Amino acid sequence: MPYNFDQSPCRQGTDSLKWQRYGTALPLWVADMDFPAPEPVIAALGDRVAHGVFGYGAPPTALTETLCARMADRYQWTVTPDQIVYLPGLVCGLNVACRAIGEPGDEVLVQTPVYPPFLNAPVNQERRLVTAELTATSHDGQLYYTFDDGGFAAAISAKTRLFILCHPHNPVGRVFNLAELNCLANLCERYDLTVCSDEIHCDLMLDGRRHTPLATLGPEIARRCITLMAPSKTFNIPGLGASFAIIQNPELKRRFKQALQGIIPDVNVLGLTAALAAYQHGGDWLRELLAYLAANRDYLVGAVLGHWPGVRVTVPEATYLAWLDCRDADISDNPQRFFLEQAGVALNDGATFGPGGAGFVRLNFGCPRARLAEGLERMQTALLKR
Repeated sequence: MPYNFDQSPCRQGTDSLKWQRYGTALPLWVADMDFPAPEPVIAALGDRVAHGVFGYGAPPTALTETLCARMADRYQWTVTPDQIVYLPGLVCGLNVACRAIGEPGDEVLVQTPVYPPFLNAPVNQERRLVTAELTATSHDGQLYYTFDDGGFAAAISAKTRLFILCHPHNPVGRVFNLAELNCLANLCERYDLTVCSDEIHCDLMLDGRRHTPLATLGPEIARRCITLMAPSKTFNIPGLGASFAIIQNPELKRRFKQALQGIIPDVNVLGLTAALAAYQHGGDWLRELLAYLAANRDYLVGAVLGHWPGVRVTVPEATYLAWLDCRDADISDNPQRFFLEQAGVALNDGATFGPGGAGFVRLNFGCPRARLAEGLERMQTALLKR
C-alpha cells in the first residue's frame, strides 16, 4: 500500500522529547522521525494491548528466527539463535561493552565526530576515552569524511582494549566501503582490539547502497565483534526500547552477559511485539520511506549549496541526519544557539559530538517535506539577516 509521508500526526502534547525540549521551536534535532510507524506495527501493538495482561515477557521464538533469517538474507551472514542477546536499548549495549572489556583505566577508542553516547560510555564505566578524528574534505560546499588509518593507529596504545565503531556513521552519514572496513578490521586484529560495532542505521541505506556488517569480513574479526542492531531507527519505534547484540564468540558473549547481569532489564513486551511485526511486515513501508528520505536529503542539500553563504553540508549515504559545517558562516555565537534563537529551529550542537564537531550542527530530515522546507527557510533567513 502507498504511504503518505507528507503528513504526520501532531506530536505536541504527547510527551515527545523531540517536540517538548525546545518549546515552540521547530524540532529538527534528536534522531527520531515524525512519521507514524508501519501499519502492521500499530495493529500488532493494538492487539497486544487489547489482551490486557502485561506480565513479564520472553523474546518470541519467531523474533529470533526472523532475525537469523534476516541476517542470512540481507548479508549472507549465518547467525544462530544462541548468538543473539536482547537489550532494551542500543546505548546500554555500548555501556555494557565498555564494562565487559578490559579493566578500569583501560582505553576505549572512538572516531570523532560521533554520536555523543560513544564519548560518555567509556567514562561511565571507568575507562579512558581516546579519539581519532575522521578526515573531512570539501568540494563545492559538499563535505565528505573518510577513515584515517594513520590517525587511528597512532591513537592506539598498549592500554587500548576496545574500539567502538559507528557504521553507518552518525552524524556524518558515511557508509564505509569495503576497503575502509577491511583496513579497520586488519588494524583491530593487529592491535588485538575488541570491536563494538553500532549498526543501528544499517537498514537506512540511501540510493540502493548495501550494508556490510563488520563481523562478516572474516572469522578473525567476527570473533572480536559485538554487533549492535535495532528496529528502532528503521521503523521509528525508539520509544519502545528493543534492540539486540550479535556476539559469535562464546567467551565474548559470556563476558557481555555477565556485565549486564542485575543492571540491564529485559525488553518489555510491547517492544518485542513491535520488533517482530516490523521485521516481518514492515518491508514495503521501509522501501517507500527510503525513497522519501533520499528526496528529503536532496532537497536539503539543494537548499544549502549556493544559498547559505559559508555553510558546507554532507550528502548522507545513509541515515536521515545531515551534518552542517557553519565555521565560515560568520556566526559569532554557537551555531546551535544561533539557529534556535534567531530562526526558531532546534538542532543538535556539533560540539557534543567530540573533537571535530565544534562549529557544526546536526539536522534531522526525517519529517514531512513541508516541515523540512519551513525549517530550512527559517535558517536561511536568519543567516542572510545576521
